[in-house]
Amino acid sequence: MTQQIPIDPDSVDDAPAGPDGTHALRSDLAYQRHAIVNVAYLGSPGAGDRGWVLVDAGIMGSRAAIEAAAASRFGQGARPAAIVLTHGHFDHVGVLEDLAEAWDAPVWAHPLERPYLDGSAAYPAPDPGVGGGLVARLSPLFPTSPVDVGARLHLLPEDGSVPPLPGWRWLHTPGHSPGHVSLWRAADRTLIAGDAFVATAQESVYAVATQAPEMHGPPRYLTVDWDAAGRSVAALAQLEPELALTGHGRPLRGPGLRRALHDLARDFASVAVPARGRYVEAPVRAGDPAATRAP
Repeated sequence: MTQQIPIDPDSVDDAPAGPDGTHALRSDLAYQRHAIVNVAYLGSPGAGDRGWVLVDAGIMGSRAAIEAAAASRFGQGARPAAIVLTHGHFDHVGVLEDLAEAWDAPVWAHPLERPYLDGSAAYPAPDPGVGGGLVARLSPLFPTSPVDVGARLHLLPEDGSVPPLPGWRWLHTPGHSPGHVSLWRAADRTLIAGDAFVATAQESVYAVATQAPEMHGPPRYLTVDWDAAGRSVAALAQLEPELALTGHGRPLRGPGLRRALHDLARDFASVAVPARGRYVEAPVRAGDPAATRAP
């Protein structure tokens, strides 16, 4: 079993949920947890129609909660300017098709995620052999069919800008998936990390239920290129973020966040990489035929 990196309790953001069910992190950034995964709402409260952006799209069954939070936070009937995806795994696109259609919203993602978002290919199969808990063992049961938002899909530009999010940059942080991206705002050193690293032991049912704060690499059962994942964590550590919202676990702040992230980057091979596993022995890299499967 891999090790864990403890997190200073003072670095965990435990802000209570507001009336809309979201937790405010910045004046224009809030998040909401949907069972096992977080989604982010970017935009000032009351921003109105097309005045905000949703980052990731939850799990199956989360549509009503996302729509209710959006209406409460931004105004009744307020549609997002866009939905931006960190990647296309099942727990980040669970209600993407429904929301994109209902809101007539464009969807932005990295070009390497396109096959998984236009219905043409599925991700490599999950690996239950990585250990760490029941979630990992159950991973072969997770949905693997790709979603299809091809008619609304826009590819993030090579210059690193995020067209619907002025002031933000996208950073290619592959390893967990070929086209995984993290979002970075340098002005206040805010990072939306997706699953490049996470703040709880996502392989464990107990950790997922309690949201016990620990610094971890990406969820192991779906990570296909561990060398790339390690480089991605190292690149994010170099940013010295002040606030990090990950796809799983509670948000982290301040020196404790930075210390734990640097520890993870330094010890990634021993802390994050499984002792054994399908993609430890045979990584799948962007462009490999094994990177996609028939839908």
